[in-house]
Amino acid sequence: RAAGHVQLVTTVLKLLPLAAIGTIGFLYFQPEHFRPFNPAGGSPVTAVTATVTLTLWAFMGLEAATVPAADVRDPARTIPRATILGTAVAALIFIISTSAVMGIIAPADLAVSTAPFADAAGSIWGEAGRLVIGAGATVACFGALNGWILLSGQLPRAAAQDGLLPAAFARLGPRGTPSFGLIFAASVATVLIAMNYTRGLVQAFTFLILLSTLATLLAYVFASATALLLAVRERLGGRGAPRAAQAPGTAAPVRRLVVAVLAFGFSFWAIAGAGPEIVFWGFLLLVAGVPVFVVMRARRGGSGEAGRQAGGG
Repeated sequence: RAAGHVQLVTTVLKLLPLAAIGTIGFLYFQPEHFRPFNPAGGSPVTAVTATVTLTLWAFMGLEAATVPAADVRDPARTIPRATILGTAVAALIFIISTSAVMGIIAPADLAVSTAPFADAAGSIWGEAGRLVIGAGATVACFGALNGWILLSGQLPRAAAQDGLLPAAFARLGPRGTPSFGLIFAASVATVLIAMNYTRGLVQAFTFLILLSTLATLLAYVFASATALLLAVRERLGGRGAPRAAQAPGTAAPVRRLVVAVLAFGFSFWAIAGAGPEIVFWGFLLLVAGVPVFVVMRARRGGSGEAGRQAGGG
């Protein structure tokens, strides 16, 4: 609950500078900065594919709204509303504010900028504006870190409670925190940062962003594929036989089928946009998790068999 309160405060504080740039910034907007619209010279599809994974990083974590369901009041109503409305509001603010920044800063300067929002604020309000936006970025980093620390412990805990990870991830410390999961996640992140230290700060950060997004996209792929399978089964009927007639309410399975197909296609496209190196590392991480899955599956099977024998005896 405390982490949720901190997240709420930091979210409001970091949205205020973005809203200021997205509104006042358009008074300094220069449309010629958008010409040519695709300076790389390739096809629009290639340009969008190259950036879709990086862009998706800004929205990573929306699926995690379901993780603390046990601690949320009226989760069946609150979680869907928070997920949809939160994503829509964040997307609107990001699109408006980033468009303003691209209209304020020349493309050549924007390409080498390490703090685009601060540079845009500096162009409008001088050094004071740069410092204010920098402070907002610091708050945003703190809020993101708070949220990711929360998830890095809760996600493994939820998986352990479902029997997909060792029980150590589900155990809570003296203060009610999944300490083992937090330490494990921090250790893995430290190793990844150390492996990419020679790349430089920006390159290492980009690598971690792409790899993290790819790992999340794998879950999106399996979730959308599962939704597709369920929609097909519902459309065909109980035992897979086609329905003889269009019964009332059959529009819902068709709608879910379309959404599942679109979600799967987008996830696959975003994975392709990550690039061959990131896909390679993502594949290695996926393979590294196979032994854990096999061991946990064997334990669950053994427990189930023992339970059946005990019940039969």
